[in-house]
Amino acid sequence: MDQTTTLSSRDCRQAIERLTAFVTQSVDAARAVEEPFFHLEFDRVFPDDVYARILALKPDATDYRPMHGRSKGHDLTDGTHTRVKIDLFPEYIRNLPAEKRALWEVVGRALCSEPVKQAFIRRLAPGLSKRFGAGFAKVGMYPIPILTRDIPGYLITPHTDTRWKGITVQLYLPADDANTDIGTIFHERLPDGSMPKRAQMRFAPNTGYAFAVGTDSWHSADAVHNRVKSRDSILLTYFVDQGLLRNFRNRGKRLGNFVLNEVRQYLPV
Repeated sequence: MDQTTTLSSRDCRQAIERLTAFVTQSVDAARAVEEPFFHLEFDRVFPDDVYARILALKPDATDYRPMHGRSKGHDLTDGTHTRVKIDLFPEYIRNLPAEKRALWEVVGRALCSEPVKQAFIRRLAPGLSKRFGAGFAKVGMYPIPILTRDIPGYLITPHTDTRWKGITVQLYLPADDANTDIGTIFHERLPDGSMPKRAQMRFAPNTGYAFAVGTDSWHSADAVHNRVKSRDSILLTYFVDQGLLRNFRNRGKRLGNFVLNEVRQYLPV
Protein backbone atom coordinates (compact mmCIF):
# COMPACT_ATOMS: atom_id res chain seq x y z
CA MET A 1 0.00 0.00 0.00
CA ASP A 2 1.16 3.53 -0.74
CA GLN A 3 3.01 4.88 2.30
CA THR A 4 2.20 8.55 1.71
CA THR A 5 -0.16 10.47 3.94
CA THR A 6 -2.88 10.63 1.31
CA LEU A 7 -3.65 8.63 -1.82
CA SER A 8 -4.61 9.98 -5.21
CA SER A 9 -7.84 8.61 -6.65
CA ARG A 10 -5.85 6.30 -8.91
CA ASP A 11 -3.58 5.07 -6.10
CA CYS A 12 -6.58 4.53 -3.85
CA ARG A 13 -8.36 2.51 -6.52
CA GLN A 14 -5.28 0.37 -7.13
CA ALA A 15 -4.75 -0.17 -3.39
CA ILE A 16 -8.37 -1.28 -3.03
CA GLU A 17 -8.02 -3.68 -5.95
CA ARG A 18 -4.81 -5.18 -4.54
CA LEU A 19 -6.26 -5.61 -1.08
CA THR A 20 -9.52 -7.00 -2.47
CA ALA A 21 -7.57 -9.62 -4.40
CA PHE A 22 -5.50 -10.58 -1.35
CA VAL A 23 -8.49 -10.88 1.01
CA THR A 24 -10.40 -12.88 -1.59
CA GLN A 25 -7.48 -15.31 -1.80
CA SER A 26 -7.38 -15.47 2.00
CA VAL A 27 -11.03 -16.46 2.10
CA ASP A 28 -10.50 -19.07 -0.60
CA ALA A 29 -7.52 -20.48 1.35
CA ALA A 30 -9.25 -20.53 4.75
CA ARG A 31 -9.66 -23.80 6.61
CA ALA A 32 -13.16 -25.24 6.51
CA VAL A 33 -14.18 -26.77 9.84
CA GLU A 34 -17.36 -28.84 10.23
CA GLU A 35 -17.84 -28.82 14.00
CA PRO A 36 -19.66 -27.67 16.04
CA PHE A 37 -21.13 -25.93 12.97
CA PHE A 38 -19.63 -25.20 9.59
CA HIS A 39 -17.19 -22.27 9.70
CA LEU A 40 -13.99 -20.92 8.19
CA GLU A 41 -10.77 -20.11 10.04
CA PHE A 42 -8.18 -17.64 8.68
CA ASP A 43 -4.44 -17.55 9.30
CA ARG A 44 -3.44 -14.44 7.31
CA VAL A 45 -6.27 -12.15 6.28
CA PHE A 46 -4.27 -9.06 5.23
CA PRO A 47 -0.83 -8.62 3.66
CA ASP A 48 1.85 -8.12 6.30
CA ASP A 49 2.49 -4.48 5.38
CA VAL A 50 -1.21 -3.62 5.48
CA TYR A 51 -1.61 -5.37 8.83
CA ALA A 52 1.32 -3.40 10.26
CA ARG A 53 -0.36 -0.16 9.18
CA ILE A 54 -3.69 -1.28 10.65
CA LEU A 55 -1.96 -1.68 14.02
CA ALA A 56 -0.15 1.64 13.70
CA LEU A 57 -3.12 3.68 12.47
CA LYS A 58 -6.02 2.65 14.67
CA PRO A 59 -8.43 5.53 15.39
CA ASP A 60 -8.19 7.35 18.71
CA ALA A 61 -10.56 6.39 21.52
CA THR A 62 -12.65 9.52 20.91
CA ASP A 63 -13.36 8.44 17.33
CA TYR A 64 -15.40 5.45 18.47
CA ARG A 65 -19.02 5.47 19.59
CA PRO A 66 -20.96 3.02 21.79
CA MET A 67 -22.08 -0.22 20.24
CA HIS A 68 -25.67 -1.05 21.00
CA GLY A 69 -27.53 -4.34 20.82
CA ARG A 70 -26.46 -7.16 23.11
CA SER A 71 -23.25 -5.39 24.18
CA LYS A 72 -25.19 -2.49 25.72
CA GLY A 73 -26.28 -4.76 28.57
CA HIS A 74 -22.65 -5.28 29.59
CA ASP A 75 -21.64 -1.68 30.30
CA LEU A 76 -19.65 -1.24 33.50
CA THR A 77 -21.37 0.03 36.65
CA ASP A 78 -19.93 3.51 36.09
CA GLY A 79 -21.52 3.64 32.64
CA THR A 80 -18.35 2.89 30.67
CA HIS A 81 -19.15 1.12 27.42
CA THR A 82 -17.27 -2.18 27.14
CA ARG A 83 -17.67 -2.31 23.35
CA VAL A 84 -17.33 0.65 21.03
CA LYS A 85 -17.13 0.89 17.26
CA ILE A 86 -16.49 2.96 14.17
CA ASP A 87 -18.18 2.00 10.91
CA LEU A 88 -15.69 1.60 8.05
CA PHE A 89 -17.79 3.52 5.54
CA PRO A 90 -16.43 6.72 3.92
CA GLU A 91 -19.02 8.91 5.63
CA TYR A 92 -17.94 7.71 9.10
CA ILE A 93 -14.17 7.92 8.68
CA ARG A 94 -14.09 11.23 6.81
CA ASN A 95 -13.09 13.15 9.97
CA LEU A 96 -10.07 10.96 10.71
CA PRO A 97 -6.58 12.38 10.08
CA ALA A 98 -5.61 12.02 6.42
CA GLU A 99 -3.22 9.08 6.84
CA LYS A 100 -5.71 7.10 8.91
CA ARG A 101 -8.58 7.98 6.62
CA ALA A 102 -6.63 6.78 3.57
CA LEU A 103 -5.88 3.41 5.16
CA TRP A 104 -9.32 2.70 6.58
CA GLU A 105 -11.10 3.73 3.39
CA VAL A 106 -9.05 1.15 1.48
CA VAL A 107 -9.74 -1.53 4.11
CA GLY A 108 -13.45 -0.75 4.29
CA ARG A 109 -13.98 -0.66 0.54
CA ALA A 110 -12.03 -3.89 0.02
CA LEU A 111 -14.08 -5.70 2.65
CA CYS A 112 -17.31 -4.45 1.03
CA SER A 113 -16.21 -5.49 -2.45
CA GLU A 114 -18.13 -7.93 -4.61
CA PRO A 115 -15.21 -10.39 -5.04
CA VAL A 116 -14.80 -10.71 -1.26
CA LYS A 117 -18.54 -11.19 -0.78
CA GLN A 118 -18.70 -13.84 -3.49
CA ALA A 119 -15.74 -15.66 -1.93
CA PHE A 120 -17.56 -15.85 1.41
CA ILE A 121 -20.76 -17.04 -0.28
CA ARG A 122 -18.81 -19.67 -2.21
CA ARG A 123 -16.85 -20.97 0.79
CA LEU A 124 -19.78 -20.90 3.20
CA ALA A 125 -22.06 -22.78 0.82
CA PRO A 126 -22.77 -25.65 3.26
CA GLY A 127 -24.13 -23.29 5.93
CA LEU A 128 -25.91 -20.96 3.53
CA SER A 129 -27.61 -23.79 1.61
CA LYS A 130 -28.76 -25.28 4.90
CA ARG A 131 -30.61 -22.05 5.67
CA PHE A 132 -31.60 -20.69 2.25
CA GLY A 133 -31.75 -23.83 0.11
CA ALA A 134 -30.30 -24.51 -3.32
CA GLY A 135 -30.71 -20.89 -4.41
CA PHE A 136 -28.53 -19.49 -1.60
CA ALA A 137 -26.12 -17.82 -4.05
CA LYS A 138 -28.92 -15.58 -5.32
CA VAL A 139 -29.83 -14.26 -1.87
CA GLY A 140 -28.75 -10.62 -1.53
CA MET A 141 -26.14 -9.83 1.11
CA TYR A 142 -25.44 -6.27 2.33
CA PRO A 143 -21.97 -5.85 3.91
CA ILE A 144 -21.40 -3.64 6.95
CA PRO A 145 -17.78 -3.50 8.20
CA ILE A 146 -17.10 -2.04 11.63
CA LEU A 147 -13.93 -1.64 13.64
CA THR A 148 -14.67 -2.66 17.23
CA ARG A 149 -12.85 -2.26 20.52
CA ASP A 150 -13.68 -4.31 23.61
CA ILE A 151 -12.26 -3.48 27.03
CA PRO A 152 -11.96 -5.63 30.18
CA GLY A 153 -15.41 -6.60 31.37
CA TYR A 154 -16.93 -7.09 27.93
CA LEU A 155 -18.63 -10.43 27.43
CA ILE A 156 -21.46 -11.89 25.44
CA THR A 157 -23.50 -14.96 26.31
CA PRO A 158 -24.24 -17.81 23.86
CA HIS A 159 -26.43 -16.70 20.94
CA THR A 160 -26.88 -17.49 17.25
CA ASP A 161 -27.10 -13.91 15.86
CA THR A 162 -30.27 -12.29 14.62
CA ARG A 163 -31.90 -13.74 11.50
CA TRP A 164 -31.47 -10.36 9.82
CA LYS A 165 -27.86 -11.46 9.37
CA GLY A 166 -26.70 -13.93 6.74
CA ILE A 167 -22.94 -14.14 7.36
CA THR A 168 -20.83 -13.18 10.37
CA VAL A 169 -17.10 -12.51 10.01
CA GLN A 170 -14.68 -11.40 12.72
CA LEU A 171 -11.08 -10.47 11.97
CA TYR A 172 -8.76 -10.21 14.97
CA LEU A 173 -6.29 -7.31 15.29
CA PRO A 174 -3.90 -7.92 18.22
CA ALA A 175 -0.26 -6.85 18.07
CA ASP A 176 0.97 -10.25 19.28
CA ASP A 177 -0.22 -13.67 20.42
CA ALA A 178 0.06 -13.00 24.16
CA ASN A 179 -3.69 -13.30 24.76
CA THR A 180 -4.98 -15.98 22.43
CA ASP A 181 -7.41 -17.12 25.14
CA ILE A 182 -9.94 -14.29 24.58
CA GLY A 183 -11.20 -15.42 21.18
CA THR A 184 -14.78 -16.29 20.33
CA ILE A 185 -16.16 -19.57 21.67
CA PHE A 186 -18.31 -21.93 19.59
CA HIS A 187 -20.93 -24.10 21.27
CA GLU A 188 -22.97 -27.18 20.49
CA ARG A 189 -26.57 -27.12 21.65
CA LEU A 190 -27.54 -30.52 23.06
CA PRO A 191 -31.08 -31.95 23.24
CA ASP A 192 -31.26 -31.15 26.97
CA GLY A 193 -30.64 -27.46 26.22
CA SER A 194 -27.07 -27.38 27.52
CA MET A 195 -24.40 -25.71 25.38
CA PRO A 196 -20.93 -27.05 26.05
CA LYS A 197 -17.93 -25.31 24.54
CA ARG A 198 -16.66 -27.20 21.51
CA ALA A 199 -14.10 -24.82 20.01
CA GLN A 200 -12.45 -21.49 20.67
CA MET A 201 -10.90 -19.19 18.12
CA ARG A 202 -7.37 -17.99 18.88
CA PHE A 203 -7.12 -14.22 19.34
CA ALA A 204 -3.93 -14.07 17.31
CA PRO A 205 -2.56 -11.47 14.88
CA ASN A 206 -4.16 -11.29 11.44
CA THR A 207 -6.53 -14.21 12.01
CA GLY A 208 -10.28 -14.62 12.14
CA TYR A 209 -13.31 -16.73 11.34
CA ALA A 210 -16.56 -16.67 9.39
CA PHE A 211 -19.82 -18.59 9.44
CA ALA A 212 -23.27 -18.55 7.91
CA VAL A 213 -25.83 -17.50 10.51
CA GLY A 214 -28.16 -20.39 11.31
CA THR A 215 -30.07 -22.05 14.10
CA ASP A 216 -26.95 -23.96 15.12
CA SER A 217 -24.36 -21.12 15.06
CA TRP A 218 -24.16 -20.72 18.84
CA HIS A 219 -21.20 -18.63 19.97
CA SER A 220 -20.13 -16.47 22.89
CA ALA A 221 -17.22 -14.57 24.39
CA ASP A 222 -15.95 -14.86 27.95
CA ALA A 223 -15.30 -11.64 29.83
CA VAL A 224 -12.21 -9.85 28.52
CA HIS A 225 -9.67 -10.10 31.32
CA ASN A 226 -7.68 -7.19 32.70
CA ARG A 227 -4.40 -8.46 31.28
CA VAL A 228 -5.24 -6.69 28.03
CA LYS A 229 -5.91 -3.03 27.40
CA SER A 230 -8.38 -3.74 24.60
CA ARG A 231 -9.50 -6.44 22.22
CA ASP A 232 -9.62 -4.94 18.73
CA SER A 233 -11.23 -6.58 15.73
CA ILE A 234 -13.17 -5.96 12.54
CA LEU A 235 -16.72 -7.28 12.42
CA LEU A 236 -17.87 -7.76 8.85
CA THR A 237 -21.56 -8.61 8.83
CA TYR A 238 -23.54 -9.48 5.73
CA PHE A 239 -27.19 -8.66 6.30
CA VAL A 240 -29.79 -10.51 4.27
CA ASP A 241 -30.75 -8.05 1.54
CA GLN A 242 -33.76 -9.65 -0.11
CA GLY A 243 -37.18 -8.05 -0.35
CA LEU A 244 -38.32 -4.47 0.07
CA LEU A 245 -38.35 -4.55 3.89
CA ARG A 246 -34.77 -5.76 4.22
CA ASN A 247 -33.53 -3.47 1.45
CA PHE A 248 -35.05 -0.47 3.19
CA ARG A 249 -33.91 -1.57 6.66
CA ASN A 250 -30.27 -2.07 5.67
CA ARG A 251 -29.90 1.27 3.93
CA GLY A 252 -32.05 3.10 6.45
CA LYS A 253 -29.95 1.75 9.30
CA ARG A 254 -26.78 2.99 7.63
CA LEU A 255 -28.32 6.42 7.13
CA GLY A 256 -29.64 6.55 10.69
CA ASN A 257 -26.28 5.61 12.14
CA PHE A 258 -24.63 8.31 10.04
CA VAL A 259 -27.03 10.95 11.38
CA LEU A 260 -26.39 9.84 14.96
CA ASN A 261 -22.66 9.96 14.35
CA GLU A 262 -22.89 13.49 12.94
CA VAL A 263 -24.91 14.67 15.95
CA ARG A 264 -22.29 13.15 18.23
CA GLN A 265 -19.60 15.37 16.66
CA TYR A 266 -21.29 18.44 18.18
CA LEU A 267 -22.06 17.08 21.62
CA PRO A 268 -19.82 18.02 24.57
CA VAL A 269 -17.33 15.37 25.57
